[in-house]
Amino acid sequence: MSLLDTKNLSPRLLSFITALIVSSVNALFILFLHPLWYMPIVVFVLTFITTYWLYYYTLQRFIYRKIKLIYKFIYQIKATKKEEFFYNNILPQKSIEEVSEDVQKWAMQRSIEIDMLKANEQFRKEFLMNLAHELRTPIFSIQGYVDTLLGGALEDVSVNRKFLTNTSKSIDRLVRLVDDLDEISKLESGKIPIIQESFIIQELIRDAYEEFSLVARDKNIALSFKKGTERPLQVYADKQKIKQVLINLIENALKYGTEGGNITAGCYEMDDRHVYVEISDDGPGIAEEHLSRIFERFYRADRSRSRTIGGTGLGLAIVKHIVEAHGQTVNVRSKIGVGSSFGFTLEKGHISKSNQ
Repeated sequence: MSLLDTKNLSPRLLSFITALIVSSVNALFILFLHPLWYMPIVVFVLTFITTYWLYYYTLQRFIYRKIKLIYKFIYQIKATKKEEFFYNNILPQKSIEEVSEDVQKWAMQRSIEIDMLKANEQFRKEFLMNLAHELRTPIFSIQGYVDTLLGGALEDVSVNRKFLTNTSKSIDRLVRLVDDLDEISKLESGKIPIIQESFIIQELIRDAYEEFSLVARDKNIALSFKKGTERPLQVYADKQKIKQVLINLIENALKYGTEGGNITAGCYEMDDRHVYVEISDDGPGIAEEHLSRIFERFYRADRSRSRTIGGTGLGLAIVKHIVEAHGQTVNVRSKIGVGSSFGFTLEKGHISKSNQ
């Protein structure tokens, strides 16, 4: 392989090769014109020195200086003491092709970062807009009831208690919203510790079912386990936080489920280390375009119905944060007219000798 085929040519080596070629051609040309034997040697030496330093100066002065500026821009290197080390130890080892590849990689990384920043900015705008709306609804309700009471309805025994009751409900909704936001913030910052223990997941599901037994009875919705998943499975997790996950999922299924329908829980061994827990309903389902965003704060697939049903719009976001705080994943499967299934993984627990 010749020198010209070698990658990573430095300016000095490239200047040497160029000067050697030009000097040799000139020397051969002079050899044919002048019979004196020393003339080609003189021409060769003078041409080599002149070409070498001229070419080397041009590369250093114009081409590699520009490349150096490109690298300074890419790596944010200021013209300080680092410049000499950077110039002597990095640039001479880079070919033009490698510089081009580095610039392309840098451009791709910046493009990805810009896309992420745009997505985060859009998410921030939507979050602030949704937060303002969620706060505005109970606040305006409270303001309306209080203004009506102060305007004379306070003395009307036929409406004053009703208005105060509705005001109390709006305040409770506002308090739940603030509490949920506070909990998500603590989960994100890691201020809420995850205290793990081994327990049987089916027992925890039954406890959650019991809390919603009256609501389920009023809507004539059956709470049950899928056949074949009743066998007790031990999981290793924060029991209280996983119960909150189950409560949020069951409450969500009851809110949007069809009267006379079913809510079923399934628990499956995925492998030697994980258990998969799933809460399913046979409600109206969720359109496919909403599934990728269903765990975002305040995101509602059916906004008009969600406002009527109530809730803070943070239940699924809390589910996602709790599950991910355990180092696990949560997902959703849904089809319009068929129903929805929310599932999450948990680490398999260790059965103690006393329980064997």
